[in-house]
Amino acid sequence: MASLEVIRTRSTWRDMFEGQPQHLGLIVFLWLGASALLMPSPDGQQFLGLTAQAWAVASIGLAILHQAIVAFIFRAELHRNLVTRLHGDADLAIWTRIFLPLLVARPITILITGLADDVPIGTPQWLNIGFGITFVGIAIYGMHSVLTYFTIRRAVGGDHFREEIAALPLVTDGIFKYTSNAMYGPIFLGLWGIALLCNSWNALVVAAFQHVYIWVHYYCTEKPDMEWIYGNR
Repeated sequence: MASLEVIRTRSTWRDMFEGQPQHLGLIVFLWLGASALLMPSPDGQQFLGLTAQAWAVASIGLAILHQAIVAFIFRAELHRNLVTRLHGDADLAIWTRIFLPLLVARPITILITGLADDVPIGTPQWLNIGFGITFVGIAIYGMHSVLTYFTIRRAVGGDHFREEIAALPLVTDGIFKYTSNAMYGPIFLGLWGIALLCNSWNALVVAAFQHVYIWVHYYCTEKPDMEWIYGNR
């Protein structure tokens, strides 16, 4: 494992943008695909003054904003120590206060989309409920495992900020017994579960977008970062 100081000494400005052209291209592709799948309400139904389609667009936009900010902060901190130089020891606390509201907005906006939507998924409701409860249950178990074993400071990317966080051992308790990447896999099933329980086509489209897009973040941003921190670059 390389120290953060060594990484910042060896990396260049070019390394800041590794994977980001692909990230940008995939954002455009996924945005166009999701937008084509969204459907307007046949009855013009609204929730808090917006249609389900408008809430879906807002949820997609917030997800893009969230991951764009994460990509910038991760790279700026990993390669240039930017947040720490600006805020000192308060760096991680400040970043957590930015990160968490944007993360919480993801399931909330999908739930609102589902409540506003009158475009059904088209599958039997008993099937939606069964899978919906299962997926939400898995997500709750996953979040409990993150909070209990993985901790918030690791979940927000603390290994980009602190040597002692990067040096922590792998977590193998809770849901991490079954997968090393629970946050991008099982936990995101909760978004699908919300859409299914609401029997909402537009919420389902947003859930699919967000789940695919978080893997774009992994391959374009986080995986290269992990190769710097834990690999031999």
